[in-house]
Amino acid sequence: MKLSTKFKCCVGVACCAAACKGSPESSPSRSSSASLPAQSSSALSGSANVGVSAPLLSARETEVAAAAEAEAPQKPDVIYVPTPQPVVDKMLELANVKSNDLVYDLGCGDGRIVVTAAKRYGARAVGFDVDPERVEEARENVRQNGLEDRVTIEQKDIFTLDLAPANVVTLYLLPRLNVRLIPQLSQMRPGSRVVSHDFDIQGVVPVQSLTLRPEPEKLPHSVFLFEIPLQKEK
Repeated sequence: MKLSTKFKCCVGVACCAAACKGSPESSPSRSSSASLPAQSSSALSGSANVGVSAPLLSARETEVAAAAEAEAPQKPDVIYVPTPQPVVDKMLELANVKSNDLVYDLGCGDGRIVVTAAKRYGARAVGFDVDPERVEEARENVRQNGLEDRVTIEQKDIFTLDLAPANVVTLYLLPRLNVRLIPQLSQMRPGSRVVSHDFDIQGVVPVQSLTLRPEPEKLPHSVFLFEIPLQKEK
């Protein structure tokens, strides 16, 4: 299956709840190929509680918003922004995923994160998306990797989900949407992990954060790790 290079966002899903027609902001989702890509190396640096600078956030938001605007006439309620596989790998590594974990990916795109979690770590995983095209693509990814017994893809609005069963939740949302999820995230069991690509959770202190640049010619990516109970800023 050819990997789409389009950008896409969905109303009410983690891939993007606010980049719909008539909405002033957008949020990215992830994509993957039908089979698990080979892990690639990348230079990275990271330290505990090191966030992304405001200019970088602004640049990333501008990049995503531009993509959303370009796609708006075709699909006003969707924007598609793939997460590079090295970033997926780092997110799951930072979350310390284990074989007995249940991983929820909110806005699963083509299922790259849940497939990696199951294939590399033996975890059970569920991907959620409201876009039927992405749901079918993710299910095909799961089938081609022979992971039907460990991975489920569901077409649901992430803002209606009960997140309590999950040990690990992965996000790729703009900050305002991350904040909207705080009540749901707070229902997770103590010690559960939340890992967010590129954007932090305003008002919440990350346990650790880092940056990596898998594609030297593009902007660096940031990864933020949070633990339950969430530590609020003072």
